[in-house]
Amino acid sequence: MSDSLSPAFTLRSLLDTDLYKFTMQQAVLRHFPDVECVYRFTHRDPDIYFPRRTADEFRNAIARFSDVSLSQEELQWLKKTCAYFHDDYLDYLAKYRFKPEQVTIGFVPKDPGSDEGKVTIEAKGLWVETILWEVPLMACLSELYFRTCDTDWNYDGQAGNTEQAYEKGRSLLMAGCVFNEFGTRRRRSLQTQDIVVDYLVRASRDFAESSRGRLNGTSNVYLARKHGINPSGTIAHEWFMGVAAIKGYEHASSYALDLWEAVYPKDLLVTLTDTFSTEDFILDKARAQRWRGLRQDSGDPFVFAPRAKEIYESLGIDHREKTIIFSDALNVEKALRLKQQCDELGFTCAFGVGTDFSNDFRTLSSGGKEKSKALNMVIKLGAVGGKECVKISDELTKNTGDKATVAEVKRIYDIRT
Repeated sequence: MSDSLSPAFTLRSLLDTDLYKFTMQQAVLRHFPDVECVYRFTHRDPDIYFPRRTADEFRNAIARFSDVSLSQEELQWLKKTCAYFHDDYLDYLAKYRFKPEQVTIGFVPKDPGSDEGKVTIEAKGLWVETILWEVPLMACLSELYFRTCDTDWNYDGQAGNTEQAYEKGRSLLMAGCVFNEFGTRRRRSLQTQDIVVDYLVRASRDFAESSRGRLNGTSNVYLARKHGINPSGTIAHEWFMGVAAIKGYEHASSYALDLWEAVYPKDLLVTLTDTFSTEDFILDKARAQRWRGLRQDSGDPFVFAPRAKEIYESLGIDHREKTIIFSDALNVEKALRLKQQCDELGFTCAFGVGTDFSNDFRTLSSGGKEKSKALNMVIKLGAVGGKECVKISDELTKNTGDKATVAEVKRIYDIRT
């Protein structure tokens, strides 16, 4: 592991998070400013255990988050760059401070007296406040894990290595792909993500004239500002999950989109379809015409575009005028195959590549032959207004929520899987 890493995690900026946390925070501030919520952590790999000292360092790092605030320079940059942020929201964000007392970090030993175990995380408080915890919590835990537990790696020839990042960018650009860097939540470190974004930008400049592709931006707002590119992102599952819990699951997606359009009537009109399964996601013709496109984030991505084409055609809408953004566990090879499919179907497409950019490493002990696995973790909205939240994904392993509520939502939507 590189000796250049600092001994403790430090959140550099309030902007060191994904753009959609800010866009959703503005929507929550508008519609649900007084609603309480709970966020819960899940690690999907049962064989991964954390040292007790990782949990201790994690608590210490989170305690320092309250020192972070938006600088005047950052505020002015947001005003200039993100015209969809309203003055009242930017005023709120300028005064925002993390409240570490909202976060509870637990440690459950593997065996009695063991120094290895599972980490538990829960964030409770106003939705408009706690919404910003998710991304930096995961980024912090990932960085600490690969600093204190899994140290069988370094930067030589791997992610964070300039040559690898540059080559991935070149491959996507020369294939005509429009793509975004989406790697904040599960990055190996800020250092890794920073280097990756830097060399994607360099590749994009070097091949600007010879390629049909484009680096559209990064989801990380801090790095977008640092490297002079677009912050990218729109809406996440939690918006649909929260609105559904508050307002009820009948027609939940349509109501959530109505509320979103009330805040963003012209901007950020790309929607996920899989919060309560894509087959039960309904777009009426008027909305389908207004919204720029769809984001695919679970299930078989190669089934998605043909099905979307059928849906648009059934509504009498030319699918060639719409965009699909693919963002589920992408690597360069998968993105190139999806690009070919979309070209054949006549769809405009774009790609959000996350972990394959910011956490693509090989183990030192294998001589670089075996992959060093990223943490397979999520933090999801668990409850809003005292009501449990659920997500019925197009992939069963991504379903989240209280079992009784999941069963009830499946009954409402007639989901049989």
